[in-house]
Formats: sequence, structure tokens, C-alpha cells
Amino acid sequence: MIEARVLTKRYGPKVAVNQLSFTVEPGKVTGFLGPNGAGKSTTMRLILGLDRPDGGTATIDGKHYRELASPLRTVGALLEARSVHTGRTAFDHLLFLAQTQGLPRQRVRQVIDLVGLGAVANKRTGGFSLGMSQRLGIAAALLGDPQVFLLDEPVNGLDPEGILWIRNLMKRLAAEGRTVFVSSHLMNEMAVTADHLIVIGRGELIADCSTQEFIGSRTRQSVLVRTPDPDRLASAITAEGGHVSVAPSDGNAIAAAAGGQPAAALTVTGIPAPRIGELAAATSVVLHELTPQTGSLEEAFMEMTADSVEYGQHQAPAPSPPSTAAVPGERSGS
Repeated sequence: MIEARVLTKRYGPKVAVNQLSFTVEPGKVTGFLGPNGAGKSTTMRLILGLDRPDGGTATIDGKHYRELASPLRTVGALLEARSVHTGRTAFDHLLFLAQTQGLPRQRVRQVIDLVGLGAVANKRTGGFSLGMSQRLGIAAALLGDPQVFLLDEPVNGLDPEGILWIRNLMKRLAAEGRTVFVSSHLMNEMAVTADHLIVIGRGELIADCSTQEFIGSRTRQSVLVRTPDPDRLASAITAEGGHVSVAPSDGNAIAAAAGGQPAAALTVTGIPAPRIGELAAATSVVLHELTPQTGSLEEAFMEMTADSVEYGQHQAPAPSPPSTAAVPGERSGS
């Protein structure tokens, strides 16, 4: 378990982390989200003892990182995949880490094979691609078989197969009862990976809830309905207190019914899908589709963090009109 209590960190006049409190529980993948400059990396550095807080505490299983007798056996971390000695081979890099913790040489070979670097284990890391460096960093995090993981942008530089692999790895680790704390800018990936979300902006906590709760509370819930009898169904839905509008065309908005009559696409809000189905049955309206629609994590994130974006886009000033003054030494109109 990871616990942050009123954690505060300043860099000169800038407050990077401001009285931040949260708990990362075992048995689930917890996503750590926030705009650029929100304080995510600083928070992870504070948890790992790489920076000293100006106030508050950050502990792992009730202890500060510096108090852990064998850190790699307790927590596995990936903050910067490129932070390796470029003259060492992948195997030697991991072996050095293993020897500092009394881990056997055999464990190095196990994690190298686990992350798919067996073919390049004896190559110098200076020639590694970003994706290969990420895999090496993940191998280092797995080395001590810890119960707690902190991973900062672990899928950065990975190909689709690698992204799927790390996603399944994190889910498996959480299913084993371990604590998995992962930051990412890839909203679609977090939506299918994280069970819980901690969202910060300008160093302060914005949300601490399940992924589904986060999405549901910040996006509009609706139901897509396709029917060849939209008017009758719309009347029944309106009488029930729902709201009906024509759904945007998506290329499938018109479907052929059994008798050749086209099916219209409607967007319904205010009534859940099961009740719409019951109303259709009660009024003998044929349904071709009845699909609940939910917003995306990206939409919810953008809405909730809109006031916390530090490095937003700004409209560039319009270019000045060209001067009409004559250059000294030239005649106007030449």
C-alpha cells in the first residue's frame, strides 16, 4: 500500500505538490492522471525518496522508502527508462542491481526472458531503442518480485504488442494482490487498464474514485435507439420523462427493416436502456438497436482538468502588417 498524507513540495516560488493526500490500495491497478506540470512525476519521486517533501509524508507499507531494508524486494519502480549505464549490457545492468539486494543471478535471467529481451541480453544498452529501454526498466522493477509497483509512463515507446503485454502484466500483478500505481497520458489505455483513478492538477487532488465513477460523473449518459417507428417510441419516451433527439449519422443510421421500412436512429437521455425496451414492448414498437452510450475517459479528463492545464494553447498574436515606410537610400515606388 502507498500512502501520501498532506504531501507538499516547493521548488523556489513554485508549489509542485500542494497538501496532496491519497491511498493506493493493493489488488487493483490505480491510474495516476494529470495534465503536464500537474506534479505526477514529483509525487512519485517523493514516494521513492528521490526528493524530500517540504511537508507531509509518503510511505510504502507504512515505511518511508529510506527505511526499507531491501528496497527492490518491496517496491519496483520505473521512472526514467533511459537512466542506465550505456556501456553495460542489459544482463550486467540487472546483475548489478540484483547484487545490491542479494538476489541470485538466476533471477536476472528470469526477468530478462519475461520482458522479451533474451536475444539482446548481452548487448550494450546504449544501442537500445526506447521500447527496448522500457522493457529493461520493467525488468528492473520486477527483479526483486516486490509487492508494490510505481510505473511512470510504462508503455512509452512500446509497439501495440508491447502495450498489450504491459497491460496484461499490470492486471496480473494486481490480481495477485499487489499494489500497482501507474501514470500515463494515454487515456484510452488507462480506460481499459486502471480500476481506480487518482487525478491531480497543479499539485492538488482533483479526483480519487473508480474509473467508471470518474467517467460517469463527468460525461453524459445516453442510449442509442434504432427503430422504424421513431415517432411512436419518442412519444412514449417523452411521456415517461425522457428526452429524444435525432442521433448523429454514423453511416449506420438507416437500416432496412423486414418490410423495407428504414430505421431511424435516436439518442435518448433521462431513461435507462432497459426501461426504453419495456416502453417499446408496451407500445409494440420494433427495435433494431438499443445500446447504452457512455462518454470516454478522455472526455471526462479534459472536462475535469480544464482549469488545471498549466501549458495550454494560446493564440499567437497576429503578425504586424508590413511597413510602408521607404527604406533610407531607396525611392518610394521603385
